[in-house]
Amino acid sequence: MYQIPLPEKYETMDSDAAIRQIRTRKEQIGSTLVILGHHYQRDEIIQFADFTGDSLKLSQIAAQQKEAEYIVFCGVHFMAESADILTSAKQKVILPDLTAGCSMADMAEIDQVEECWHYLEKQISGPNQLIPVTYVNSSAAIKAFCGRRSGMCCTSSNCRAIFEAVWQANPQAKILFLPDEHLGRNTAYRMGIPLEQMALWDPFEPGGGIPAGSFSRKRVILWKGYCSVHQEFTVEQIQKARAAEPQVKVIVHPECCFEVAQAADFVGSTDTIIKTIRAAEPGSSWVVGTEINLVNRLAGEMAAKNVKVRSLSGTACLCETMYRINLPHLCWVLDQIAEHIENPAQVPLVNRIVVEETIKKDARLALQRMLDITAAAQAVKPA
Repeated sequence: MYQIPLPEKYETMDSDAAIRQIRTRKEQIGSTLVILGHHYQRDEIIQFADFTGDSLKLSQIAAQQKEAEYIVFCGVHFMAESADILTSAKQKVILPDLTAGCSMADMAEIDQVEECWHYLEKQISGPNQLIPVTYVNSSAAIKAFCGRRSGMCCTSSNCRAIFEAVWQANPQAKILFLPDEHLGRNTAYRMGIPLEQMALWDPFEPGGGIPAGSFSRKRVILWKGYCSVHQEFTVEQIQKARAAEPQVKVIVHPECCFEVAQAADFVGSTDTIIKTIRAAEPGSSWVVGTEINLVNRLAGEMAAKNVKVRSLSGTACLCETMYRINLPHLCWVLDQIAEHIENPAQVPLVNRIVVEETIKKDARLALQRMLDITAAAQAVKPA
């Protein structure tokens, strides 16, 4: 999708003017507007968010806001797609900057995945059923692909529960995991699956770069994809942090590579990282392997509790595409919404994200299977 250039008045608007205008528009539009802010957004955007969270949580919250006709998602493209999939027909999802994409989601294109699937079907048959599982950090087309093939989505929080459900239903099943190799590898390994039973599919290599005769020994086929932010964290950074402060605790996101996850003290989703840091003992010190805006926000929050929090990396590990959503873009889309409400025939909505209905239907299947499995897993947990 093409992002039209911002009108000059927004390009030259200073922060104070943009903040005043955003506040005015929020009050003017009222309860028909909801602004969602992903954890990785900059603080100047988070201050206007009615809800903050990870991508799936925010999409679910949007669907619950029955009065809200306009959902402004301050995140990236696949997140806005998920919101459009889960919300009602009357709700309209808007992404402030259409160039806010996700490099990981872009690493699994639907044509590549279809080609991979057709190849794997020839290699895997009988009771060794092939089940596609996609991280929610993927396009609507990839979610729909999984939905059509008895597959499902997962998050970094429930990936293990999804894998367990697949293998409980069929112990001989093989999982094609999209698009983040690290989350899939780290999850499977912590479940006791050895690395030798995992294969890495490279979409730019014939046969994925995997010897054809080896599939019988594999339980998980990992797509060669990764998060550009979490890829930046290294074992050397962990070693350096511990050398400088032996008592420091290291917590990283499961999108980090296998070696980093193995070297860390804790591995967990964004929500797990937040909960772990907030529950930390006063006087403790933590280095965190995830996006810098969230780390800095936690550092400021925990300073008053005498808990030291800093980034694992010595450089700013920033989600650059998320960072493209700024005050001028947010101000612009709110102005457009307000003008559309006043004159819908003359002022079309800008930057609306609309998932085609057949894709939406199949993608919703993949999401619903995930939600059903997660609910069932939580229901059997001991009190």
